[in-house]
Amino acid sequence: MQLFSEEKGLSMMKYFHDSLSFKVLRPVCIVIPIYLAIFGFFILVSDLTGTDMNQVQNLPILLNLILTGTTFLFVVIFFVFHLMIKRHIQNPIKKLIMMTEDIASGKVPSPLNIRQAGEIGLLAGMIDRMGRQITDKQGEMNQKEEGYQQLFELVPCMISVQNRDFKLIGYNQEFSDRFDPSIGDYCYSAYKGRTEKCLRCPVEKTFEDGLHHYSEETGINKDGTRTHWIVKTAPMKDEHGKVIGAMEMSLDITHKKHLEEQLLSSEKKYHAIFNNIPNPVFVLDEDTLEIIDCNESVELVYGFIKKDIVSMPFISLFNTDRREEYIPKIRNHAFIDRAQHITKKGTPIFVNIRISPSESSDDRKILLVTTSDITKSIESETQLIQTGKMATLGQMATGIAHELNQPLSVIKTASSYLKRKARKKEIIDDEILVTMAEEIDSHVDRASKIINHLRVFGRKTVFRPEEISVNEILVKSFEMFSQQLLLRGIDVIWDLDGSLPRVLGDPDRIEQVFINLLLNARDAIHEREMRDQENHISEPVLKTITIATSRETDRVAVRFFDTGTGISDSVKQKLFDPFFTTKQAGEGTGLGLSISYSIIKECGGEIMVENNLDGGATFIVRLPVSEEVLS
Repeated sequence: MQLFSEEKGLSMMKYFHDSLSFKVLRPVCIVIPIYLAIFGFFILVSDLTGTDMNQVQNLPILLNLILTGTTFLFVVIFFVFHLMIKRHIQNPIKKLIMMTEDIASGKVPSPLNIRQAGEIGLLAGMIDRMGRQITDKQGEMNQKEEGYQQLFELVPCMISVQNRDFKLIGYNQEFSDRFDPSIGDYCYSAYKGRTEKCLRCPVEKTFEDGLHHYSEETGINKDGTRTHWIVKTAPMKDEHGKVIGAMEMSLDITHKKHLEEQLLSSEKKYHAIFNNIPNPVFVLDEDTLEIIDCNESVELVYGFIKKDIVSMPFISLFNTDRREEYIPKIRNHAFIDRAQHITKKGTPIFVNIRISPSESSDDRKILLVTTSDITKSIESETQLIQTGKMATLGQMATGIAHELNQPLSVIKTASSYLKRKARKKEIIDDEILVTMAEEIDSHVDRASKIINHLRVFGRKTVFRPEEISVNEILVKSFEMFSQQLLLRGIDVIWDLDGSLPRVLGDPDRIEQVFINLLLNARDAIHEREMRDQENHISEPVLKTITIATSRETDRVAVRFFDTGTGISDSVKQKLFDPFFTTKQAGEGTGLGLSISYSIIKECGGEIMVENNLDGGATFIVRLPVSEEVLS
């Protein structure tokens, strides 16, 4: 029975062919339509039953062809399917697996280069991006690791890493160059030259408490030199916080240690010098003037032991009535001359004080004060000045006699007149009696004044500077021997500045200087007069002494012009030397000008001499104006 017509068979075969001729475009599950092949086979058989015998005879061949074609078709489809699976599934998955293995092992992953759609392509892209990110992070980490390693190697201190057994498990280049160690060496033998660990080991403490510790160590370099360093330890912990190692950092302080030793030696040396200086030395606080320290010479001069005088105000060593005036001097002057101090026993001494500002080791402002005991020198000088005064009084003896004779003559004349009138019992007019009484009284006062002046001038005094008037002292000095100058025919010309400020000096000693200069002027005029007579010069000598005063900025100048012989250049150089004199033997001691020079210098002034153009010489004395006046 013919189930299908030939056309139907052909159409079914065509459908079968078209059904097998599909295209695999992507790796998906493929279901092969076998039923179509079987269905086509039955159609073919049914169609053959209606054909002739020739066609039936060719049926096995046809079946073989169909079976062979079907088998070939299955093989081709399987091969194509295998290729598609390998290309689109197996290879990408292998690349993904290799990349994840590289990432897991810490290697730098290679790019995947998987370009396909679907879930595998999306997964490949994500893993590729993750690989690039991991690569970038790994590069940064490697760069940081290299930087840290370089820093570890090049850091300018010695670094070692030790385990709990104090064995070296690492060290930097500085440590290696300095001590030439090996991994596994004990730290104390590697760079400290010890056979056992240190008694106070900072590494051991770090392992015990997990904290930083410090110490100062001494060791031997590989060249045999001794070195010193400061050690700091740091713990190295695992993820559980357990100390698994200790890092020991050592900073070389050998140079600093040598400097400290030199400083200590220097301090000992200067401390010994400080204590052995023969003059007392005080260290004062600049603000309070409190004594911070002193040397051992203080006890020898002042009688105070160090523990008693430290913390005392330095100003308490001065005489009570003059302490306040020395406070600004101590702070503002580098030198104080002839200050009077009091010892522990209350004995007054004279000292020169030198002051130098400085700083202590703690940056504290201090004053270094050195005192020199000049008491014996002052006593010798006072004695010399007294000798000079006596010599001056001796030279003034004739003039003083004339000064006293004049009032005595007046008193003698008045008394003789009264006595004669009384004997004759004559009445004296009241007016005459009053006049005579007044004359007697005034001349007694004048004689008393001269005697008192001589007594004051001749007494032994101690240098006490004060504010004085130069003009007043000049007049007072002249009164001592005005009559003597008058008898010798010497005129005194006065040119005094009445607006002069007061100066600083000792009035008694300044008077002594002025008297000496007046006496020298008198003698120079007399010497010229004698020389002219010997040379038969008939021209009369102008015998004058001019006394002039003037202000020169911060000083007052006093000039004594005379018309004497003048002074040669050779004499000028020696004029103020002790015991130098141009006078004949027995006429001078050579002390007057040298003593005058010392007195003016101790008052802070100066004395000098110049020759006049028209003959004679001029002595110039300059004295400093009082600081209170200047201020």
